[in-house]
Amino acid sequence: MTDDDGARRPATARTDTDRPPHAVVVGGGLAGITAALQLADSGVRVTLLEGRPRLGGLAFSFRRGELTVDNGQHVYLRCCTAYRWFLDRVEGAALAPLQRRLDVPVLDVAHPRGPRLGRLRRSGLPVPLHLAASLATYPHLSLAERASVGRAALALKALDPADPALDGIDFATWLGRHGQSARTIEALWDLVGVATLNATAPHASMGLAAMVFRTGLLSEPGAADIGWAHVPLGELHDTLAGKALDSLGVRTALRTKAERITRAESGRWTVEVPGERIEADAVVLAVPQRETRDLLPEGALDDPDRLLDIGTAPILNVHVVYDRKVLRQPFFAALGTPVQWVFDRTDSSGLKGGGQYLAVSQSAAQDDVDLPVAELRARYLPELERLLPAARGAGIRDFFVTRERTATFAPTPGVGRLRPGARTHAPGLYLAGAWTATGWPATMEGAVRSGFSAAGAALSALGRRHEHPLQEAV
Repeated sequence: MTDDDGARRPATARTDTDRPPHAVVVGGGLAGITAALQLADSGVRVTLLEGRPRLGGLAFSFRRGELTVDNGQHVYLRCCTAYRWFLDRVEGAALAPLQRRLDVPVLDVAHPRGPRLGRLRRSGLPVPLHLAASLATYPHLSLAERASVGRAALALKALDPADPALDGIDFATWLGRHGQSARTIEALWDLVGVATLNATAPHASMGLAAMVFRTGLLSEPGAADIGWAHVPLGELHDTLAGKALDSLGVRTALRTKAERITRAESGRWTVEVPGERIEADAVVLAVPQRETRDLLPEGALDDPDRLLDIGTAPILNVHVVYDRKVLRQPFFAALGTPVQWVFDRTDSSGLKGGGQYLAVSQSAAQDDVDLPVAELRARYLPELERLLPAARGAGIRDFFVTRERTATFAPTPGVGRLRPGARTHAPGLYLAGAWTATGWPATMEGAVRSGFSAAGAALSALGRRHEHPLQEAV
């Protein structure tokens, strides 16, 4: 429901005794939205609580002057079937299209003979031949290093990412055991791994790394084709998601933070928010791990303090608006520079006047995330000029940064044993969030999958037949 000004408001209370079960979802990020959609699709009355004034969690947009700015650059892959379901479900798939085929320009500005451009792209051949031609001509590795990559890829394909032993070692150790040089890790494995895991190889669980590379590069030829929003993220994760929720009669309460959750002897739950006590048959906590720990009732998990051992990792985005076009590609990755990935956000931001708006996405940004804007400007503008000759004479119309200090959970070795599943020991209480035991790193895909798991567990307990979007009917 909406007020005249478009703000969603609580639905009118119902008093009939034969109404369907009621679920409260705490948290309006992708995990919470997904859980709410799944529950409501199965006939459950749903109240969705979100403390922020918008939906979308940490994948959102905001206004800065004439621009609509994403807080960070988010992409997904063709293998991200859950997030693709989400886009379809909110009728936003056409606004975040996939590449026809994987094609990533990679520019090395530190090569002794000057900048060199290579490409990681696939053909239509079956796995693993789909990347063979690209790897054979990849200029950032020697012939011996390219051959070693092929051998390591075959070893990766034989692994089971769910093997607990893999979670206990780091990705760099495994790569070293399989003949990968420091240069190979920098120019290939970390190029992909840092962006998907939000950690460099020494700080990444081998289990999560194996999952990323096996699924993205070694499952199907098109699995790693890249998609990204061609509109502001807020249009997908707030506006369209809100419409989908409203169409199902979900009561969406923004600027409403859950303060306490208790269970009565009857088995029903009470969620306390400022000025209201909401009763429910099921509760889904779809908030970060620390907030979840604070809301959990006693006995819900064996050792709730373990949630606090799941660390976090930052992401920094540097935003530069030039007075002219300086980049002709939609995006590229970089080597030999602090810059990681650069995206053209001109059209999606609504920039006018013939300039160009670039977003520099910096994952695993522990060293930079707290630096003053002036220092970041002095660090990154010269690097962009090294990478983009057209930027050397361009004027800067705007420069700003966005920082997400707790953007993702840290995918460190051993994190797998800390990530809880959707079910708790408290009947009717479920957990969701990319940090839960999805098998995926902290991605939009993992968040949506966690919403599936929590909603599925709740629906089963409520005796509601439902279909998992990615599996057979359950």
